Amino acid sequence: MSKPSAPVSNSAQRRWANQNEAAEYLGVSTRTVRQMIADGRLRGYRNGPRMIRLDLNEIDASMTPFGGAA
Repeated sequence: MSKPSAPVSNSAQRRWANQNEAAEYLGVSTRTVRQMIADGRLRGYRNGPRMIRLDLNEIDASMTPFGGAA
C-alpha cells in the first residue's frame, strides 16, 4: 500500500515580515504600517499579545497600478 500524498495548496508560500521589515519593504515608516493595518489597507496577523506579522505576498497583491502604464 502506498502512503497518501499531502494535500496540494494552490497558494504561494507565505513570506512573513515584522512591522519594521514591512515598512522598509514599502519605503514608509513603521507608524504608517501600523496606520495601514488599523484602517484596513493591510492585514496584520497577531501571534501572541505583541508579535505582529504581515504577509509580503498580501502586500504585493494589494498594490494597484495607476497612471499611463496602467
